[in-house]
Amino acid sequence: MSEADRLHTLVECMRLGFADAQQWVCDPRVVEIPLAGLASKAYAEQRRPLVDPRRAAQEVPYGYPRFGSDTVYLTTADDEGNACSFINSLYQGAGSGLVVPGTGVSLQNRAALFVLEPDHPNALAPHKRPYQTIIPAMTTKDGELHASFGVMGGYMQPQGHLQMVVNMAVLGMTPQQALDMPRWALSGPHDGLGAEESGGLLMIEEGWDFGVMAELNRRGHRLAPITGSGRAGFGGGQIILRDPESGVLIGGSDPRKDGAAVGW
Repeated sequence: MSEADRLHTLVECMRLGFADAQQWVCDPRVVEIPLAGLASKAYAEQRRPLVDPRRAAQEVPYGYPRFGSDTVYLTTADDEGNACSFINSLYQGAGSGLVVPGTGVSLQNRAALFVLEPDHPNALAPHKRPYQTIIPAMTTKDGELHASFGVMGGYMQPQGHLQMVVNMAVLGMTPQQALDMPRWALSGPHDGLGAEESGGLLMIEEGWDFGVMAELNRRGHRLAPITGSGRAGFGGGQIILRDPESGVLIGGSDPRKDGAAVGW
C-alpha cells in the first residue's frame, strides 16, 4: 500500500467514525447506546464499502448499528507489565470558571459538547454526561500490556490515536518515531464543520511528501497545509511501548509540546 493509499484510507475511516460518534455518543445512563453494534465486525463490514479507495466521499452519513487544548496526559508503567494511562482537561479556557471551595480544583465546561436538538441522543438535559474527547488509551496483546499512550488536543485525540497505533503496529515504528511523524487532522465541529461534511478541510502538517499531497488532492480531499506554530493543532502525545518478550519499556514524548520520557 502506498503512502497516499494509506493516508486516504485512514482519513476516510476517521470521517466515518466521527459521523457515528457525533450521532451516537452520549450518556449511556440516560440513553441506550448501540455499543455492541458500533464495535462489531459485522457493522465494520457494513460501513467499509463507503470508503472509495480512489475518491474522497462527498457525504459521510452516520450509520444505524444494531442495539445491543488544556489537556494534560501522562502514563507510567512498571517491569511487571502494569500501566496507568491518565488524561485530564478543563476543555475550553479556564473551564466552567467554578472552583470547588477549599480545594483549588477547577471544574470543566464540557457541557458545551451537548447537542441542542431535543431528539438527539446527546441532547442537553439534567443529570447527563456529554459527548467528550477524553480518551486515555491502552492496548494489549495476548493478554499482556502492549502500549499505554494518549494524544492531547480535543478532536485530535481519536485521530492521533489512530495514527499512533498504525505507526507502531502496522509500520513498526518506535514510540518516538510514531510521535515524530507528520500528522493529518480533519476539521471538526469546533471549526464549524460537521463530520458528515467530508468536503471539510483536511489539515496536513508540514513534512508530508508533496507527491502524496498531490495524490490526495486528486482524489478530492480539500487540503490545508499547516506550518510553523500551527503544528500545535496536531496534538501532543506520550507513549510507553512494552516488548512482550523481554519486558523492556520504550518511551516517547511528542516534540509538539512540553513533555518528557523518563525511566528510573
